[in-house]
Amino acid sequence: MVQTDNDVVIRSAGVTDAANIARVHVISWKGAYASILPAAYLESVDPAQRAAKWERLLADGRRTTLVAEGDGRLLGFASYGPSRDEDADDGDLELYAIYLDPEAWGRGVARDLMRTVLAEVPDGVPMTLWVLAQNERAHHFYRRHGFQRDGVERMDDIADTPVTEVRFRRDLGA
Repeated sequence: MVQTDNDVVIRSAGVTDAANIARVHVISWKGAYASILPAAYLESVDPAQRAAKWERLLADGRRTTLVAEGDGRLLGFASYGPSRDEDADDGDLELYAIYLDPEAWGRGVARDLMRTVLAEVPDGVPMTLWVLAQNERAHHFYRRHGFQRDGVERMDDIADTPVTEVRFRRDLGA
């Protein structure tokens, strides 16, 4: 458990956190992707279905998920584990998700979560992440934490909307 300067506690997530992680996941998507994804799709994302998915993910133990709590509630989360990239070496890590309740944006909570994640990454272990090409706010955040675009892109389709994801990489104790 980590107590931050802004009265936020960061701790490991458990299965009992699934519903609150799902709530943050959904409202963060609605805030972050409102100008990128169709409004009807964002409104259709079901927190209960997302909670069931998070219960499975948290129970399987293949990833590390941290939550940030403050103001008497869950403000955000970060999840990482073995890289799923086809060009990854054994032991490479991937940041699968980092999302905050939009009410916590700009308060340093994401910074504290990212610093905690990076402190847990062993020296010399690269970490990658994927982010929508249009999400400049996230690009800036990741660059501030030592991640750089590495030139790898992939196309995806979310709600019949083609999107480009770009990969960021943080190498060897950057």
